[in-house]
Amino acid sequence: MKIFSANQIYKADEFTIKKQQISSNELMERVAIQIFNWMHLRLQGAPVKIQIFCGIGNNGGDGIAVARHLQEHGYSIEVHVVNYSEKRSDDFLKNLERLKDRKIWPNFINSDSELPEISPKDIVLDAIFGIGLNRNPDAWVVSLMKHINNSKAFVLSVDLPSGLFTDRIPESENGVIKANHVLTFQTPKLVFFLPETGVYCNQWEIIDIGIDTEYIGITEVDFELIGKNEVLPIYMPREKYSHKGTFGHALIIGGSYGKIGSVQLSSKACLVAGSGLVTALVPKCGYIPFQTALPEIMILTSKGENVISEIDHELNPTVIGIGMGLGTSNEIENAFEEFLNSNKTALVVDADGLNLLSKNKKLLEKLPPKTVLTPHPKELQRLIGGWKDDFEKLEKAKAFSLKYNCVLVIKGANTITLYEGKGYINTTGNPGMATAGSGDVLTGVITSLIAQNYDPLKAAIFGVYLHGKSGDIAVETLGYQSLIASSIVNTIGDAYIDLFKVQEDQTQIEEK
Repeated sequence: MKIFSANQIYKADEFTIKKQQISSNELMERVAIQIFNWMHLRLQGAPVKIQIFCGIGNNGGDGIAVARHLQEHGYSIEVHVVNYSEKRSDDFLKNLERLKDRKIWPNFINSDSELPEISPKDIVLDAIFGIGLNRNPDAWVVSLMKHINNSKAFVLSVDLPSGLFTDRIPESENGVIKANHVLTFQTPKLVFFLPETGVYCNQWEIIDIGIDTEYIGITEVDFELIGKNEVLPIYMPREKYSHKGTFGHALIIGGSYGKIGSVQLSSKACLVAGSGLVTALVPKCGYIPFQTALPEIMILTSKGENVISEIDHELNPTVIGIGMGLGTSNEIENAFEEFLNSNKTALVVDADGLNLLSKNKKLLEKLPPKTVLTPHPKELQRLIGGWKDDFEKLEKAKAFSLKYNCVLVIKGANTITLYEGKGYINTTGNPGMATAGSGDVLTGVITSLIAQNYDPLKAAIFGVYLHGKSGDIAVETLGYQSLIASSIVNTIGDAYIDLFKVQEDQTQIEEK
């Protein structure tokens, strides 16, 4: 699913109005009806007080129009107009007149007004600011927002929590509505998925306002949202007469004394995710643990007893995953550099492999094209340097990916995969996956997909989705606190099966 910028959303409205030969006010009415229908379906006429806070732009016009529909269906409403400017949009004024025609008189809130009383039992519809916000709200408006946030009422925001910008971080957390739910128009907003801004919208949902499908189809975007519909076309089914050689040979390199488990997790995930063969290259201390725990995995040992002192093998693997538990000593750094000097095989680099690249940035130039790097935030910072906010982080990460022709997987609550200036935002995963070894499993899954002949970018996008979905399935029975990395490995198969559940259910419905 495409994620539009604010400018693209404005153009989408203009394109739709022109092509469908409707007025901007008719488009606003579509919005209002969809929001009303969403609310009415859930409230079913419940005697709850709905307090509607409207700005004086088009977002406020949406709120005013919703108020009319709520009143016509017998809901108890109170409409507040937040008078933050002398300018008013035409569509806001038209809907305000319609409201007054129905004898609904809004409460106008100015800088010297008393703040309205809000009960925790009320519902607040937030339509103060939309995507057009381009400056920090005035101090008295910030006080109003803080008042709404402190009310503990359920807050439903129209399109975007008021006070949240689409392209930068708010200066004060008090100057943003903390929405329980956001009804966003046609496509989600990038700010829903960034750590510093996603905290303002607990849940979001798309409402279809009839934006012209031609515009959606032809418009190129910087970010896409990845769900089941996006990864299904990536999936490659298995042919009947295939064999283990068909699905590649993955080599997993890593481990040191006390950190053999990380390589075990990656290797097992790699095999469970579908690689035909998996070999692990570990220090000698890892031989017995590996052979005992994972009989399906072949083992090579390096000359070092407790660390991999030399990365040497006579295999011809399809792909190599490297770095988990490897260590960063000078001895290992030299072995890693020698390995990169001669290696031409596709790579997935994680953990200490990333730290070694950060220690000697010249090694980045030795990576094969489309190498997949999977940093967590601290590892990313070591690679690209610090950033002032999430937007700068994304720009620096994009530039890094372009410079070194690598697929950069930024791990987090909404893992973002970057390549050639474009970002792919994952929708699966949960807080229970913030546990030791979870990243090692992800490395194994992505390595496995490349072994199976998936393009590295598609392997990263699909691998991140499968990894998150495995965690989502596991957490259903384990809960957040008890979810461990091994649990994620054990549900990878369920994540594959889940890809086709919707289609199977739909077929059964049609047969009935």
